[in-house]
Amino acid sequence: MAGRRRVSGSSVVALCLLLVALVACGGRTAADPARADVQRVLDRRAAAVLAHDAAAYARTGTGTGFDRLSAVPLADWSYRVRDVERAGDTATAEVELRYRVDGYDRGPVTAGRTVRLSRDGSGGTWAVDSDRPAKGSGQQPWDQGAVQVVRGTHSLVLGVGQSTGALRRFAGLADRAVPAVSDAWDGDWSRRVVVVVPRSVEGMAGLLGSPASSYRGIAAVTTGETGGREHAPADRIIVNPDAYGLLGGLGRQVVLTHETTHVATRADTTSATPLWLSEGYADWVGYRGSGRTAAEAAPELAAAVAEGRVPARLPTDEDFGFTAEAEELARAYEGGWLACRMIAEQWGEDRLDAFYRAVGAHDERAGAVEAALHEVLGTTPEAFTARWREFLRTRLG
Repeated sequence: MAGRRRVSGSSVVALCLLLVALVACGGRTAADPARADVQRVLDRRAAAVLAHDAAAYARTGTGTGFDRLSAVPLADWSYRVRDVERAGDTATAEVELRYRVDGYDRGPVTAGRTVRLSRDGSGGTWAVDSDRPAKGSGQQPWDQGAVQVVRGTHSLVLGVGQSTGALRRFAGLADRAVPAVSDAWDGDWSRRVVVVVPRSVEGMAGLLGSPASSYRGIAAVTTGETGGREHAPADRIIVNPDAYGLLGGLGRQVVLTHETTHVATRADTTSATPLWLSEGYADWVGYRGSGRTAAEAAPELAAAVAEGRVPARLPTDEDFGFTAEAEELARAYEGGWLACRMIAEQWGEDRLDAFYRAVGAHDERAGAVEAALHEVLGTTPEAFTARWREFLRTRLG
């Protein structure tokens, strides 16, 4: 690079000797014993969580939070200290929490946490004063209150501020969703789901680390680790009880089945998968067998087609933004659903599943849909779009 000077070997040796107490030659700072001490405290804290040992947990610092998560069946719980900033006998640690729910998570949930600690005197043991979500990280259910757990046949429902009856109803919906998804999707998946029901939309937003305004009209979302095909992720269906409560019986079932489909297809949903396909497929499974006509399930798009406003293209990812107008967002979902319904009707359900997997198998978005259209459906993007537009006219006009 311009302006960079060459340094002789003897100069490098001398420089390393000069800085050895502070910085190693490779640029790594000398180890701070506080980091190892903090890691040991958090290791003991994790062991206490897994052992359900409140006394051992309290010996590591504040006992706040222990009772809140005691009902959650945990297979693993661990901390990894990423960084420690110390000021005398106080310290702030940036930590990665990793945990698995027993019987449901093949891979771990990971969450950033900020842990504050203190000690009595320079020779004392570090103790946890507080453990909160790191900046930019969402809350965990127990950050919002005591977690109540309801088990279904195929589901585990974690609720905060909800009645047992309400949580049982969610378990019933999820238990019907799982076999419905398995009947449609021929891929390998756990056939179990974890549903999280917070107290309100504000609680949902807290779990997602986003403003509540982003989810006012959203009944539920699915989150998960992007583990890829080799490592199954840990998914959560997070419900917005405010919006969910406004739905009728069919709507509630469609939503839970839709979100469960995202859990089932996660390993085959990649950065190459457009939202019209992932969301459209989930809606196709949700409405499959419901008896709803296209016009009944796609009222916003039906109104547009009736006015002669047939979309010129398939929905883009931007059309699915939560900040979009409600009618525009509805038309995006409906357009994706009808594209998947068209494939199922005209090419067959097996081809729809194969098309979904073929798109996700690509390393990048560019060319993924085009290649899958050619390889699986024997068509082109232009011909497929024209066929979809005619399908809209026929079914919604």
